[in-house]
Amino acid sequence: MGTGAITQYVDVAQLALYAFWVFFAILIYYLTIESKREGFPLEYDQAGKVRRAEGIAAMPKPKTFKTQFGGDVTVPRDEPLERLAARPANGMNGAPIEPTGNPMLDGIGPGAYANRADVPDHMPEGGPRIVPMRLLSDFSVARQDIDPRGLNVVGADGVRGGTIKEIWVDRLEMMIRYLELETTPEAGARRVLLPMNFARVGRNQVSVKAVLGKHFAKVPATKSMEQITLLEEEKIMAYFGAGTLYATPERSEPLV
Repeated sequence: MGTGAITQYVDVAQLALYAFWVFFAILIYYLTIESKREGFPLEYDQAGKVRRAEGIAAMPKPKTFKTQFGGDVTVPRDEPLERLAARPANGMNGAPIEPTGNPMLDGIGPGAYANRADVPDHMPEGGPRIVPMRLLSDFSVARQDIDPRGLNVVGADGVRGGTIKEIWVDRLEMMIRYLELETTPEAGARRVLLPMNFARVGRNQVSVKAVLGKHFAKVPATKSMEQITLLEEEKIMAYFGAGTLYATPERSEPLV
């Protein structure tokens, strides 16, 4: 038997299998630990009391990540227990929750949102990614399309909520993301953003089925009218998402 001929007396295939099992077990453990850097420890309701659970394996040690535009982020970090303006529909664990405050703003159900960084999304070379068209000289509405600027916005009840004043575009994707509207004088003539996903642009008006005319007055505001942060995007989208279920009492009732 030559030097190194271990295959003569060792089952190499079986050793390779055992090595793979060990490697895979370590990989699963590592991925389980790393997946807990956000969203953990879990919060669950048991017998009317909110508790925290770490789940399988322990929590990872804090690690600091250096981001390109948002500064340093250390996770996991000790975060306060979030209290929702909602209560369980019944006494069973895992029961659906019912809003107790203003469901349009309280982050409940279709109005839920993630607490993303309160900084704008950026272009790869820098600069805000989503900006109003008035700041861009190389963007315009195609001649064959309807320019929504100047059109009235109406809610699902047909009530006017404001007037479109500007278009906000995604410079990276080259598409319209938001319509900037000015609410009616009765609502304070505020400038707010309407997600393009919820708007239907017609020749005479812009229709929004998710909310009523009165709801445009309380759309979450942005700190600047020249850029929007990731957190502000979450809250605005959540507001209109909440309207699909909570804009009218009938929407949250059973179909049968």
